[in-house]
Amino acid sequence: MNTTYLIATLVSFSACITDVRSRRIPNVLTFGAAAAALVFHLSTGQSTGLLKSVEGWLVGAAIFFLPFSLGGLGAGDVKLLAALGAWVGPTDALWIALYAGVTGGILALAVAGAQGYLRQAFSNIWLLLSHWRVAGIRPLYEISLEGSRGPRLAYAIPIFAGLLVNAWVRS
Repeated sequence: MNTTYLIATLVSFSACITDVRSRRIPNVLTFGAAAAALVFHLSTGQSTGLLKSVEGWLVGAAIFFLPFSLGGLGAGDVKLLAALGAWVGPTDALWIALYAGVTGGILALAVAGAQGYLRQAFSNIWLLLSHWRVAGIRPLYEISLEGSRGPRLAYAIPIFAGLLVNAWVRS
């Protein structure tokens, strides 16, 4: 594992710990990691590395912005993926998000099943899709992170898994 992936792994693991404990990912971790990535890539003398770092941050933030704006993810999740993108670049940020989505879906099903919420979860998905068909793609407060009474998933865990899977696939 190269230096950038090692540091990204440490950042992501730290986010998992804070997300599980407090359901929050601190700005000092996400913005600090992103700033450190920019400084690292600038100090290594690679202007292309600095550009890829900025692009990675932008791609990471952009990928999770829509789910965040629809009430399905927290802002810390968006900032975490952006920070990881700053370390590993835009292409890897995209792959991490895709792997995190698959992992997050599986984990959400497991958590919903374990807490007796699976039937309600599927009902909520149907409600959301129906709402989008009628009203267009916009948030539905009743099943958003703020409005739902359902179980919460510390999404830093699927992001961490996505990072590890991407590192494994790259090796």
